[in-house]
This record gives sequence, structure tokens and C-alpha cells, in this order.
Amino acid sequence: MAVPKKRTSKSKSKSRKANWKRKAYFQSQQALSLAKSLLKDKNNSFVYIENNIISDSNI
Repeated sequence: MAVPKKRTSKSKSKSRKANWKRKAYFQSQQALSLAKSLLKDKNNSFVYIENNIISDSNI
């Protein structure tokens, strides 16, 4: 079984955690920006097809 030989320093583990949190922050900002552009109908940077499905009551 593989076992690490030495303990990881606090600074290294903190920097990894900070990097992970920073990536999550930027992803959340991008998602929020996308949601805002959808609400304001300013969706030029992506393709968004709105499907209006009319259900028939005769079926």
C-alpha cells in the first residue's frame, strides 16, 4: 500500500485549497453572469433555443 513519506506542509495545503476556492469563485461568477444575461435577453455569447411546445388536448 502506498504511503506518503513526509507530511505535506501547511502552506502547500493552504495554497491548494485557495486555488480550489478561487476556481469555484470564478465558475460561480460565470454562472451568475450567464443567468443575468438570460434574464435580460442579452444572450449573444451562446446559443439558447427556447422551445415553445403547445400540447394538443385532442391526443
